[in-house]
Amino acid sequence: MEPSEAGRHVRYAADEKPPAPLAFGLGLQLAMLTIAGIVLTPAIVVRAAGGGDPYLSWAAFGAVAVSGVTTIVQAVRVGRIGAGYVLLMGTSGAFIAVCIGALAQGGPALLATLVVISSLFQFALAARLSLVRRIFTPSVAGTVIMLIAVTVMPIVFGMLDQAPEGAPALAAPMSAAVTIAVIVAMALAAKGVWRLWAPVIGVVVGSAVGGAFGIYDFGRVAEAAWIGFPEGGWPGFDLEFGPAFWALLPAFVLVTLVGAIETVGDSIAIQHVSWRERRAVDYRAVEGAVAADGMGNLLSGLFGTVPNTTYSTSISVTELTGVAARRVGVAVGLIFLVLAVLPKGLAIVLAVPGPVVAAYAIVLLAMLFVVGMRIVVQDGIDYRKGVVVGVSFWVGVGFQNGAVFPEFFAEFAGGLLQNGMTAGGATAIFLTICLEAARPRRSRMEAAFDASAIGAVSAFLKAFSARSGWSEGMAQRLDAVGEETLLTLIEQNDDRDIAGPRRLRVSASREEGGAVLEFVVAAGDDDDNLEDRIALLGEHTAGTPVEHEISLRLLRHLASSVRHQQYHDTDVVTVHVKDG
Repeated sequence: MEPSEAGRHVRYAADEKPPAPLAFGLGLQLAMLTIAGIVLTPAIVVRAAGGGDPYLSWAAFGAVAVSGVTTIVQAVRVGRIGAGYVLLMGTSGAFIAVCIGALAQGGPALLATLVVISSLFQFALAARLSLVRRIFTPSVAGTVIMLIAVTVMPIVFGMLDQAPEGAPALAAPMSAAVTIAVIVAMALAAKGVWRLWAPVIGVVVGSAVGGAFGIYDFGRVAEAAWIGFPEGGWPGFDLEFGPAFWALLPAFVLVTLVGAIETVGDSIAIQHVSWRERRAVDYRAVEGAVAADGMGNLLSGLFGTVPNTTYSTSISVTELTGVAARRVGVAVGLIFLVLAVLPKGLAIVLAVPGPVVAAYAIVLLAMLFVVGMRIVVQDGIDYRKGVVVGVSFWVGVGFQNGAVFPEFFAEFAGGLLQNGMTAGGATAIFLTICLEAARPRRSRMEAAFDASAIGAVSAFLKAFSARSGWSEGMAQRLDAVGEETLLTLIEQNDDRDIAGPRRLRVSASREEGGAVLEFVVAAGDDDDNLEDRIALLGEHTAGTPVEHEISLRLLRHLASSVRHQQYHDTDVVTVHVKDG
């Protein structure tokens, strides 16, 4: 098999060990690329909500420390927590709007409580990721991400003129304009790794301009200690569970789940660039990444700071350098932990002028909007998905601006729908459920997962074919696909030491020009993946029985596509069969 285009450039795969100096050198590069974003996100939230400097120092410390711990866990994989890949963790821009609302309405204690409780939903999602794959679709995630920019942009625009009293009139507009100009110019003109440095360089140049106007806070930097802990302390929890808590909780849960979907995308992408040979996606690693994301959110809540998520920067740098070794992730995490207890280093970032922070946030949110668009488009846009995305987005915009019957909805559920992201996200989920319900009815059957199920599956598929009015040739093709898929799954599970019975569920539905068969079976840990086996058919693998290879060849020629998703507790094989 020819290695993939990305695979040809992989110098150290995920399970290999590069020299320690190389690993820490790349780790330092990644840390320097992302530390500004990790610190500036809580700065945006705290400043927009009117918080004080002591809490800002504590929030930045907590964000960096949590990012360090979770980046290490993502790399080394502790039990079922962690992807086992270089996935940087940092503060999430998706939470800016809801965190500002929590701080404004209840302070850091309310924020901490909401983050901790919403993180539990992410753990639940990681444990049962296979069950919600049809509801929390890329279309839903992309729509909510686009609405994040819509929700936060007005707040950020209001920060553009935040300059100290008595500052020159041109201080704020010049420092903001230079920041945006440098970031955009480098993003458009620079190539390779320099493009990744565009935000950092833009903030540095903008801060230099602000310093020339006297609005960079050199006093904060001078007063900060070289080593130690922040001035502010742990904010505690708000356990009163008042109206503000219940009004904000749905928004926090929604953003948490959407953040998990973003993590799913990052954990799939990092797998594509971490190996020399093409591999099918291991959804157990995806579940581990989501679980580590949930752990990061839980720790963020315990620290009383902004939740975190995976950073796609690690994917870009891995692809550029060809070094995907887990040692790099461990190195980044250790560097973050060291930086967390260097208050002077964090103060350098926290002293950045407000207009520069706002300019950086504008570019960040603009790119976040484009990320949402890309997620929607990559999922494939047909008429129905277009309706879901379009209606949901503009419903969110309307509610965010108070343009949708405010006399009825302004006070509904404590003002829940005044947040455009919540209103639009809820609309997207509701329409997706309706779309799923409107699809052609799926025929289903269940049986024990063993060889005795072959006859039952055959009878089920013959009955499904007869109800659908398909030809004898299509009926035979479906029967053969069902048998070969089931035999392949049984064979790959023969050597597993799994306690307890296993169940098989088969569903069949019509689609334009054919049928979709889905086989779901409880499964234990195994490194074998059906997509990998089909991809490897071009070369005989030692130890692979010849009859199994013939079976896979048969399945490949009978089906138009075969997709195997492996989770910790479930295997899902989806087979598309064309009629004719």
